[in-house]
Amino acid sequence: MTDSQPHASSQPAPPVELLVKDGCHLCADALAVVDEVCGRLGVAWRSVDVARHPDLAERHAEEIPVLLVDGVQRDFWRIDPDRLERLLTADRA
Repeated sequence: MTDSQPHASSQPAPPVELLVKDGCHLCADALAVVDEVCGRLGVAWRSVDVARHPDLAERHAEEIPVLLVDGVQRDFWRIDPDRLERLLTADRA
């Protein structure tokens, strides 16, 4: 699994990042949820392979997958699609 990079490196990180690792069955489920919700809402996101970022791997070792929204940890293990949608639409209301 590699980092997905929808934006050029000169642009800021997308509002939603999902920290994942190879061989993680919860990560596959989380990727599907984030892809569906963000795709439907038109919100940029990327997955980040913690194997390529030792600092993140150490900080979140027992919590993978981890959902970050605007740099703030919002969920881990199982990503709730309704909660993610509420987080992403709260400022748009």
